Amino acid sequence: MKQEKITRFIKTEDADRKWHVIDAKDMVLGRLAAKAATVIRGKHKPIFTPNMDTGDFVIVVNADKVKLTGKREQMKTYFSHSMYPGGVKIRTFAELKEKRPEFIIQHAVKGMLPKNRLGRQLIKKLKVYAGADHPHAAQKPEALSL
Repeated sequence: MKQEKITRFIKTEDADRKWHVIDAKDMVLGRLAAKAATVIRGKHKPIFTPNMDTGDFVIVVNADKVKLTGKREQMKTYFSHSMYPGGVKIRTFAELKEKRPEFIIQHAVKGMLPKNRLGRQLIKKLKVYAGADHPHAAQKPEALSL
């Protein structure tokens, strides 16, 4: 008897969503962002479907203690433009680490997600906090080690 190959499509509601906590203290930014993007996308699950949101939620704490390797702490810059003449803003990693450490991790993870409406939906499942505390204790998040 011939065995048929069946592609199973899972509904978004049927995806078992979990919450994970990543402690960013003394972690390298790129490796942290890659692991977070994988979990948010759902690639760590056997039910992964590229066009569906089957991933989990990720909470990143201690975002102000993330680090870069080599000379990147001095060299890395973040570019933005207001679309007005002369509206260029170039901020260094050190400046953003002081003022908005959450943005650094969010920016890195967002760059690793799809550039479409699915990616815009997935980035909402990332919660980043500068300190060690987070308001998601009711969701009973599990610690995620890298």
